[in-house]
Amino acid sequence: MTNRKAILGAILAGGRAQRFGSDKAHALYQGRRLIDHVAESLGAQCGAVTVCGREELGFDCLADRPEAELGPLGGLNAALHHAQSRGFDHVLSAGVDVPNLPNNLVEALAGEGAAIAQSQPVVGLWPVSLSGALEAFLAKGGRALYGFADHVSARQITLAPPLLNVNRPDDLPG
Repeated sequence: MTNRKAILGAILAGGRAQRFGSDKAHALYQGRRLIDHVAESLGAQCGAVTVCGREELGFDCLADRPEAELGPLGGLNAALHHAQSRGFDHVLSAGVDVPNLPNNLVEALAGEGAAIAQSQPVVGLWPVSLSGALEAFLAKGGRALYGFADHVSARQITLAPPLLNVNRPDDLPG
């Protein structure tokens, strides 16, 4: 899979960041906002990038689907439906709190069906053909990303070096 124009990058940013205590997207890492690190990485690997689950100045944004407060699956669902309606083949998703995405993430996750980063299922490559399956999973009360990944037999890929997972201010390297 090398056609980056056929991939929509989705920054999943709808969480309330309660453990962090402030807006994670705007927290600084290496002198730049977390959201800017993720956007740059996805932008280098995708035909377009959108922010899911919040309004963010300077970005194309999508509301969670079908409603807010569904966790990352609400953002992923919005991204998959948006991508499908715009002719993309895949969605490359990442949380706003993963600032060290590798520049070969698409290649690392490419293969048959969906794939997620083993340590962080919010980082994944999802065929847009899964949009209906995710909609149905949410309608039946599904909320866990690992649960959906298992439901669609997503492959779990180990990435090296490990991805940062910024949940608290002290998770940011000094």
